[in-house]
Amino acid sequence: MGKLVIAAGTGFLGNVLVNHFKNKFDEIIILTRGETKISDTIKYVNWDAKRLSGWENELENTDVLINLTGKSVDCRYTVHNKKEILNSRIDSTKILNQAVLLCKKPPLHWLNSSTSTIYRHSIDKEMDEYSGEIGDDFSMNVAKSWEKSFFEIETPRTLKTALRTSIVLGKKGGAFLPLKNLIMFGFGGTQGSGNQFISWIHEKDFARAVEFIINEKLTGIINIVSPKPIKNRDFMKTLQKSLKVVIGIPVGERLLKLEAIMIGTESELVLKSRNVIPKRLNENGFNFEYGDLNKAFDNLIKKL
Repeated sequence: MGKLVIAAGTGFLGNVLVNHFKNKFDEIIILTRGETKISDTIKYVNWDAKRLSGWENELENTDVLINLTGKSVDCRYTVHNKKEILNSRIDSTKILNQAVLLCKKPPLHWLNSSTSTIYRHSIDKEMDEYSGEIGDDFSMNVAKSWEKSFFEIETPRTLKTALRTSIVLGKKGGAFLPLKNLIMFGFGGTQGSGNQFISWIHEKDFARAVEFIINEKLTGIINIVSPKPIKNRDFMKTLQKSLKVVIGIPVGERLLKLEAIMIGTESELVLKSRNVIPKRLNENGFNFEYGDLNKAFDNLIKKL
């Protein structure tokens, strides 16, 4: 393939994609808040994700644009943080829309981050792209606004895909390391009721799914999750077993909320039931390499 541009490509998911695609594209450009430089054949170009300043020229003749921009939701939902979470997603998507429309030869395909958190808390129903029920709270409203800002501007020469991504399990980032540490300290039991579902995906399948979407030219909304959501209690037991840890003290909802305050995050990240399935990936023939949680954990632990 030709040219890949990743906006905000220096974080965990950006590194996962760069490692996956570095030998598959002739040219990779990362839009970053850091300095403009070239390192290991990858070009880093400074941008502030809010305004045009010259970086937009890098979008010319691009085959694939992937936007991963957005302040982490792993924080307290203060008024300030809520504003940053929303604005970081909307501002970057709007300015990229503007930049794409200005291109003489715009990107052929633009994949924009979204989140599987857009669906309501669900114990009773699996959420797919067709019949999934979207709820109404801060996190879900951010996701709705994010996707609206992406799709509301028509880009006739650029395909558009929103990636409703779940928890990505990886060796060097995402949820795996803090969960592993929790279990190693003996606090890896059920979190809250344990009935809430976790939708997850192995980092390699995340990158493979992105490549599949590009190759198949899939557009619209796609859930980037493993085939089968798993209840929290079973997820934690499986990780305990993989790490060969016997003791797993459960943590109730009240204590979880207190701990969340102490470490500067929100208990919703653990307590919300994300019961999401990848219907569009499945019906288009995508094969998961790590669709089984035991296999996913074994792979991640062997790499440690």
